[in-house]
Amino acid sequence: MVHAILGESILVFLGLTVVLVGGCAFLMGQAIAGTWRPYWQILPYSLIMAAANRFLAFSLFKEQLLAIVPYLISIFVVWAFATFGFRLTRVDQMVHQYPWLYERSGLLGWREKQGTP
Repeated sequence: MVHAILGESILVFLGLTVVLVGGCAFLMGQAIAGTWRPYWQILPYSLIMAAANRFLAFSLFKEQLLAIVPYLISIFVVWAFATFGFRLTRVDQMVHQYPWLYERSGLLGWREKQGTP
């Protein structure tokens, strides 16, 4: 059942998709936020990175190249890691670039400082 959904074994999914490609997606999200580009740019890059993940699974582990469900799962994993990296970086930017306006509000948020007009 898991093989039919993921398209690969659990270890291949965790090692390739989550650790390797997920780490790259996290860095991609940081790079997009670090250059002040908008959040929507994560989606096209996630599609490309998920396709690269499917190619690596095909070439290294003899998986099916054009499998839709594993590709959709890869898109979700890449998007989630990239979103996390983007949000962490954007919060850091807002708090450090505008310290007189904003303060950190938890790990993934910021708020206006009390008493700012």
